[in-house]
Amino acid sequence: MPATVVVGTQWGDEGKGKVTDLLARQMDLVVRYQGGHNAGHTIVVGAERFALQLVPSGVLYDHVVPVIGNGVVVDPVVLLAEIDRLTAAGIDCSRLKVSSAAHLILPYHQALDGAMEAARGQQRLGTTLRGIGPAYADKAQRTGLRVGDLLDAATFRDKLVAAVDDKNRVLAAYGADPVDAGAIADLYLGEVASRLVPLVTDTVALVHDALDAGLDVLLEGAQATFLDLDHGTYPYVTSSNPVAGGACTGAGIGPRDISRVIGIAKAYCTRVGAGPFPTELHDETGDVLVERGHEFGTNTGRRRRTGWFDAVLGRRAARLNSLSELAITKLDVLDTVPVVRLGVGYELDGRRISSLPPGPADLARVRPVYEDFEGWCQDLSGCREVGDLPEPARTFLDALEAQVGVPVRFVGTGPDREHYVQLA
Repeated sequence: MPATVVVGTQWGDEGKGKVTDLLARQMDLVVRYQGGHNAGHTIVVGAERFALQLVPSGVLYDHVVPVIGNGVVVDPVVLLAEIDRLTAAGIDCSRLKVSSAAHLILPYHQALDGAMEAARGQQRLGTTLRGIGPAYADKAQRTGLRVGDLLDAATFRDKLVAAVDDKNRVLAAYGADPVDAGAIADLYLGEVASRLVPLVTDTVALVHDALDAGLDVLLEGAQATFLDLDHGTYPYVTSSNPVAGGACTGAGIGPRDISRVIGIAKAYCTRVGAGPFPTELHDETGDVLVERGHEFGTNTGRRRRTGWFDAVLGRRAARLNSLSELAITKLDVLDTVPVVRLGVGYELDGRRISSLPPGPADLARVRPVYEDFEGWCQDLSGCREVGDLPEPARTFLDALEAQVGVPVRFVGTGPDREHYVQLA
């Protein structure tokens, strides 16, 4: 049974958690394939809100095996704290599996993240300071420690001492305090190892065994297409590959194991931190989107920048991810907006273009070209069928679908897990 990928098509925060939660009802495994705890999924179940950072969304269903794949970087202290919160809320986390090949985030990664970001001054990237980038850098430099290293205390300690010696020299160059290898070893080989090791397994074999048995597997990423290290608005990107292709390397499967790629997009756009944003709003409408959409980071609490839906980016995301369909979230946030705009192209130096400019700096100079649509100005939260959607909302969705070139299959009409419309 081929797998399904859920991927963000903007700059993250598109509501992947809600769509993953919806799809997980029919899944047997839900696999997180990249990123760290610098991104989160919020799922609303009745009066409860679950803010997930590392644990895959499928944990909320008793029949699902949640899997943290080899492409994820894991801060085990954060992971265990998240497990404790979920357990206290009555969620069984004993089914969770963690790849032995996933890399560990260690205290020196966070120290380096803060020191390097501070040194950038006005050129700072807007990193979450969680140590994600330095952990991936160590992975690329082949000096990282992996979850499986916790299985051998002597090897872990030797690798850790060598790494700390190197990192402390770098931290000293930044004028930052050193870290203590002994204290890190005591924590990671003590409580962390005793609780994490029982969850560790060969997740590649686990996923392939599930596929061979005809089980349903869902692959979820963090962040989104335009935060991708290769294809995003570099350098204002994350340190891994959220695009659908990253699901192959991050979960250990091949392209032929995937049959469905669902792109998630808000009915508008948001992004956190620095970087170009062609359709960004700096007016009252932008404030309305922040307030109605509760546009603050799940983990960081940072206010998100808001703007109109950008179909130029949507078309590129459709190509990069081989999207089979779209899920549009937060359409209800636009309920009070009298005129809804759709970015359909750019102008650059007086010339109309319909795709991204080749020069990265040019994206910050483009002027968006819009099509305007009548707002529906009514509450969508009660909509459950296509016929319940007001005509102006359907007209907007039809235009968005035509511009991106991918059919819209799901539409979010409110914050709760039941607030959605499924299209044919």
